[in-house]
Amino acid sequence: MAERVGGFRLELDHEGIRELLQSPEVESAVRESAERIAAVAGDGFEVGDAYHGDSRVVVSVRAMTREAKVAEATDKTLTLAVQACRA
Repeated sequence: MAERVGGFRLELDHEGIRELLQSPEVESAVRESAERIAAVAGDGFEVGDAYHGDSRVVVSVRAMTREAKVAEATDKTLTLAVQACRA
């Protein structure tokens, strides 16, 4: 759907945006962010494999050890790491 913005007609190329969000370059940037988050969270947190969802690439960071799971449950370690890595 086109929208008028400042006297111009703006029409988004949804397929092009989807292609961009699933590109190798975006996947690399998302992986770098996930690795930074895992490093800030500390031992026991690992980056998972990338997968392509319906509209974008997804990379997860998971608590893999019992200690990491307890740290997230009690201290929100992973949650705080995500917040610390937002730029």
